[in-house]
Amino acid sequence: MLDSTYFVHRVVMNLPQKINLNFVDYMKIEQDFDRAEDGTRQLVGESITTEFKLVENSDGIYAKRDVYYRNYAYEPAADALQAFRKPEKVIEGQDASAHSDGYWDSNRLVEVSKKETSVDKMMAQLRSYPVYYWSEKVLKVLFTGYILAPKENAPLFYIGMMNTTISGNTLEGVRLRAGGMTTAWLNPHLFGRGYVAYGFGDERVKGLAELEYSFHKKKEYANEFPIHSLKFRYLSDVNQYGQHYLYTSQDNIFLALKWQKDDRIGYQQKVELTYTNEFYSGFSFQLTTRLRRDESSYLIPFFKQDANRTYVKSISNSELELKLRYAPNEKLFQTQWNRFPVSLDAPVFTLTHTMAAKGLLGGDYTYHYTEAGFQKRFWFSAFGYTDVILKAGKVWNEVPFPLLILPNANLSYTIQPESYSLMNAMEFINDEYASWDVTYFLNGFVFNRIPLLKN
Repeated sequence: MLDSTYFVHRVVMNLPQKINLNFVDYMKIEQDFDRAEDGTRQLVGESITTEFKLVENSDGIYAKRDVYYRNYAYEPAADALQAFRKPEKVIEGQDASAHSDGYWDSNRLVEVSKKETSVDKMMAQLRSYPVYYWSEKVLKVLFTGYILAPKENAPLFYIGMMNTTISGNTLEGVRLRAGGMTTAWLNPHLFGRGYVAYGFGDERVKGLAELEYSFHKKKEYANEFPIHSLKFRYLSDVNQYGQHYLYTSQDNIFLALKWQKDDRIGYQQKVELTYTNEFYSGFSFQLTTRLRRDESSYLIPFFKQDANRTYVKSISNSELELKLRYAPNEKLFQTQWNRFPVSLDAPVFTLTHTMAAKGLLGGDYTYHYTEAGFQKRFWFSAFGYTDVILKAGKVWNEVPFPLLILPNANLSYTIQPESYSLMNAMEFINDEYASWDVTYFLNGFVFNRIPLLKN
């Protein structure tokens, strides 16, 4: 500039070749800027080019992401103040992903190169080969757990989860399960989900049936953020005491192989009506009314602690539960069944209270249960980071063991979050607890200095 002001027009950044970035062999970041008439500097385009490799000296996967910005406006709009009061970080039209190719051809800011347009043709040619076609199908089922039906670009429902199709346990023996769920292509407000399972050992049919109405119009899944819904749920299945994992089903085939005999299993029936409301601020609450029946089995018989040790077939309760959760700036990765936190940097606060009244709708006990939790990731610069989970809970009344607190024991050979790998199922049963779960990741501080192991 004539006034000696320096102005960045273009930035090109490359990752150092020796950087410790898992599976990334090469990355380049480019940014272009221009200058508005009033002198404002503004970003007009950015590009990220990456090459991923599982092992050195092998073919990798090339990926490129281009973003372009146009039509900057600095004049305040008529509803500017109202716009700033909205907590949404990302605003995207409901039909953004439904436009035709013709729409994008006429509205795209930059021409697509011949090399880029040839990718679709190449993929179509690859899928014409049976080996590639079926390999892609099988891998997609393994990673997502679902089979799309009846068509992939707009499936009306998903069949699955496939990793629960066959499993087994001590009570049921061999267990078969089939189920699925609907998508927003069938109805963007009404969603159904369920399964039917059968155990050849106890010769008993189990199942789940859910019907959820979403007050927000969904793009694909019922659990897309933010959730504002009313859900009816009926469950009749086995109850593996002390093995209620967070991110997987109890009949996942990968949990069937255990290092110890799994013989702490009964039955449970639940009828629930749940109202859920999530806000962009990170606050959410959930109100649930529940009829619950815990049934004994030959593995877990129920007896009263009286002189005659009276046998009890089942216990019933009517519950009201309130869950409060606050997770500011939380980012989530969306799947068909679950949502996983992408970054744990933001703190997560939870508070839950469950109450039941004896005699209400056939309830056998009066009790109150309160639980509070805190979770956050702490960074230590080059020395890694630590994930901290603190929880505490208390049952305020005298109740039978199915209504007490059973810590999750991990009897499988896989890692399950917030479960104890050196504990047997029902080894401990508590009416109050406090727990801390601290995991320290050194970012290769030790392993990167050991020959062979660092590779």
